[in-house]
Amino acid sequence: SLQNQLSQCTSALESSEELLELAVQSLDIKDPLEFLEVENVKWVVTMASAFRISLKPGVSDSMTHLMVDFTQERCALKAVKFLPVPKAPVIDLAACLVVDNCITVSWRMPEEDSRVDHFVMEYRKTNYDGLSRVKDEHPWELIDYIKATEYTLSGLKFDTKYMNVRVRACNKAVAGDYSDPVTLETKAFVFSLDGTSSHVNLKVEDSYVEWEPTGGKSQEKVKGKENKGRSSASSPKRSSTGGKTSVKGSRDRFAGESYTVLGNNTIESGQHYWEVRAQKDCKSYSVGVAYKTLGKYDQLGKTNISWCIHVNNWLQSTFSAKHNNRSKTLDVPVPDRLGVYCNFDGGQLTFYNATSKVPLYTFRIKFTQPLLPAFMIWCGGLAVSTGLQVPSAIKTLQKNENGLSGSTGSLNNVGQ
Repeated sequence: SLQNQLSQCTSALESSEELLELAVQSLDIKDPLEFLEVENVKWVVTMASAFRISLKPGVSDSMTHLMVDFTQERCALKAVKFLPVPKAPVIDLAACLVVDNCITVSWRMPEEDSRVDHFVMEYRKTNYDGLSRVKDEHPWELIDYIKATEYTLSGLKFDTKYMNVRVRACNKAVAGDYSDPVTLETKAFVFSLDGTSSHVNLKVEDSYVEWEPTGGKSQEKVKGKENKGRSSASSPKRSSTGGKTSVKGSRDRFAGESYTVLGNNTIESGQHYWEVRAQKDCKSYSVGVAYKTLGKYDQLGKTNISWCIHVNNWLQSTFSAKHNNRSKTLDVPVPDRLGVYCNFDGGQLTFYNATSKVPLYTFRIKFTQPLLPAFMIWCGGLAVSTGLQVPSAIKTLQKNENGLSGSTGSLNNVGQ
């Protein structure tokens, strides 16, 4: 209002400037006759618009007419409902499950809170029984918008010994504090294929092996044929005596017709499980375990220190269990995936249909040396899945089995 009044006064003063100049000039006329010809000076001056405008400010001291009405805003603020920050949930460690390559985490609120909209869960892998150390820090992975008070992480690979888990509650306005993290044990047997000692005709990656006919050297093939059928004494690594296992990578490469590759991690105790999938065009392959002293010309199942399931799709298809150069034909379809269960302390090696968990064959052995996963392949490829929990279906079968004992060197009284 003041700015508008100031603008009007300025405009009036500017428009009156010419009239005021005329009045000044008229007062300077000396000739009476000429002065009489000029219009009335008083009229000229009073006609100036500036003298008809009040210079008094047009606003009051209290400025009441400029007050802002906050009535609506005040009512809106009174209607706002402020939500309290949710309290941190409590993870129920007794209700958490680690089974079948899944982890189910269960939690509860310390007190009922109907305003909680959803939960957020974070997890990370670690090799320590507690919070991850800085040198082995894995980033938290987040699962958002969980509506229930439990969540199942599926399809995991247990390539570490433990997993940290924490949860926090969220309402529609804000997220609360995280719960105290809990540590869940997720130990599983993890290994890679040891390409340093595999046959030269095998192309080995971390968990995949493929037979390549042009991968080997001709002299290796000739040497292999010359040594085929030699006694165990001629194989420098054939001794089955006990003792410490050799250092990884220190053994000779497999040669001759032993298209073999071993895992790089030994089994010395406990129960372990892994799976193998063969390519559809794979002609011949064996899956099993062996002592580390397996000779470089030895084929799986043809010695007393190796046990395997053998699949032959060349000419006539066969599916058999092999040990100590003895074979037992299995009258069941070859599954797409083979599961291998090894109970070292219990002296049991069982092969399963990995999809249905139906047992295919069981060896009963009193193991006297650390074992290595073993694979032999000719024409095709094998993919190995490690870091797997022993499936619950297999654990149930083990509980229901009778404690049968078997022989290390015969197929007559072992198996199913």
